[in-house]
Amino acid sequence: MTNTYPEVWELDNVFSGGSDSAELKTHLETTAEKLVEFEQASIQFAVPKQTDDAQRIAEFLEQTSDVSVDIRQAGAFIGCLMAQNTEDKKASLLQSEVGLMRSRFQSAFLKFKQSLMETDPNVWTELLKTENLKEFAFILDEWRQEAKRLLSEQEEGLITSLGIDGYHAWSELYDLLIASISVQVNLDGQEKTLSVGQANNLSAHSNEQVRKESYDKLEAVWQEKEELFAKTLNSLAGFRLQMYKKRGVDNVLEEPLQMNRMKQETLDVMWQAISEHKQPFADYLAHKAQMLGKDQLAWYDVEAPVVENAQQFDYEQGSEFIIRHFGKFGPELQGFARHALENGWVEAEDRAHKMPGGFCTSLPKSGESRIFMTYSGSMSNVATLAHELGHAFHTHALRPMHDLNRSYAMNVAETASTFAEMIVADAAVKNASNKEEKISLLEDKIQRSVAFFMNIHARFLFETRFYEERKNGVVPTSRLNELMEQAQEEAFAGSLSEGHPHFWASKLHFYITDVPFYNFPYTFGYLFSLSVYAKALEEGQGFEEQYMALLRDTAIMSTEELAMKHLGEDITEKGFWEKGIALCTKDVEEFIKLTAEEG
Repeated sequence: MTNTYPEVWELDNVFSGGSDSAELKTHLETTAEKLVEFEQASIQFAVPKQTDDAQRIAEFLEQTSDVSVDIRQAGAFIGCLMAQNTEDKKASLLQSEVGLMRSRFQSAFLKFKQSLMETDPNVWTELLKTENLKEFAFILDEWRQEAKRLLSEQEEGLITSLGIDGYHAWSELYDLLIASISVQVNLDGQEKTLSVGQANNLSAHSNEQVRKESYDKLEAVWQEKEELFAKTLNSLAGFRLQMYKKRGVDNVLEEPLQMNRMKQETLDVMWQAISEHKQPFADYLAHKAQMLGKDQLAWYDVEAPVVENAQQFDYEQGSEFIIRHFGKFGPELQGFARHALENGWVEAEDRAHKMPGGFCTSLPKSGESRIFMTYSGSMSNVATLAHELGHAFHTHALRPMHDLNRSYAMNVAETASTFAEMIVADAAVKNASNKEEKISLLEDKIQRSVAFFMNIHARFLFETRFYEERKNGVVPTSRLNELMEQAQEEAFAGSLSEGHPHFWASKLHFYITDVPFYNFPYTFGYLFSLSVYAKALEEGQGFEEQYMALLRDTAIMSTEELAMKHLGEDITEKGFWEKGIALCTKDVEEFIKLTAEEG
């Protein structure tokens, strides 16, 4: 019997033949030729002097888009090949080839941005009003402002070139270190060899002994190799700080804030609201500790289940559950999800040699997305699938926009995904077949709040403090451990009996170079999507059109402007964030009430 929703994605309709694809080879050769032409065009591009230059700029923008789409198409496809089979060595070589193309493209594109920067302000204002350029006004102005913050073309070109074997190489070294690690853990009476990802997944195991052994074995590895990880982190941060220093940047949050199109005051007030309302979540952790027979939770207990819930959904059932409940929000989201699931956009099969984790990637030339995950039948898997479909729907909503107006920031990227996940999570709680199931599903929702309000906050506190100390020299391993423990103590409001001192070594996000401070955008997206979700519940199915309009605007305005236009909210005010936190607090109150009755 053929399943309605295939568990293995369809890639041959993108480029047939995988990493041996002749179509892909031809695509890369054509892209390389276009890239040479683009590099030459960027060198010849003269600083705009008059409004008549609008046509010339528009033509260069089309060339920019054309080359960018081809590079991203290849990069996304190759990323899928590597995710589905970690032993695909040819895909790894192809990734390096595309990485070099991307670097060359960025260097050439910088020349264009600096030409925009040198344009007379009065001429610039008039250019953005022309018929050719008015739809690109936001992104062009953003590029111009970016160029003003950068060094000369030669200096930035040198930074980009050195970064391949320096800055980005430290990140790649971290990936190699993690890939080389395995631990022995006793599972069901058998000693099993587990990767870091597999061992980390045991943090939600129902058996405390398994959770603790997994944590202890990993902690021993982090301690044994701590100097390697400390050297990697310090070197990566050192490169970034030297780059900032040359550009005259002292605030390490300046770049990530600019990338997320948000103000410092917005970030500050968000964390302020969270810090002032942690008590309910500290109460939840204390209550959970009591349920587990402890005075306080250890780090490895935070994700432990409090009740046994064996509810399982096979992939067909999980897909149907998502489609059905998406339909209660709106026909566009429902129809999109059905199309994606039926047409093999999702790689969900549980098999060996797949990468851990999950993601959604866009194939801009195909006008499609691909979702990667490993589906094993839990409600958490269903929520993850909904989350990634939300990302894909965001891309779908942006299709009427020009390609250059589809680049949205990470903080709002999490809005559509979290919104979709909430639809499914709320439906699951409301449709729980018994009290035990409801408690389990409700706790799953609360765990997300704890992750965003406490775990992510700890990462943010650690990283900001680490970078400030790194300005004065290399931060020793012992101090890294201290900074992490202090951040966890503060972020978890003293709720844990013991933290995770080597978390800085274990978390990939601290070592990613493409996205600095890969932490606060998650919390922003979570709380922002709560407000969008609350508005959706208030307005019913008629909200879908407004929702898609919001998603289309995510790439052409700041987050503050987006919230004011579509929600009528000032996100620089603490009250906005407090409303979202209050919704999460209600989950805690209901959970404690239900589980207190159990006792």
